[in-house]
Amino acid sequence: MVTNLRDAKSRFSELVKLAADGEDVLITVRGEPMVKLTRAVDAARFGDREAWIDGLAEAAAMEQAGNPMATTQAYWDESRTDR
Repeated sequence: MVTNLRDAKSRFSELVKLAADGEDVLITVRGEPMVKLTRAVDAARFGDREAWIDGLAEAAAMEQAGNPMATTQAYWDESRTDR
């Protein structure tokens, strides 16, 4: 759906409901596309929350034991040592 800013301001709740139902809403200003309303990313796409929390707890325990887990930055630093 495409709408202009004036209409979007007066129908914002309706447009949010449309976006939440999966319809993209493009808002224009003077005929130029400015903003696109879309449905927020579903949290389930990011995997299991419990596994994520367990991973954080494991990393914290290793850090406290003086055995920090390697980070992405550490991997990059190691790969750049020959440069």
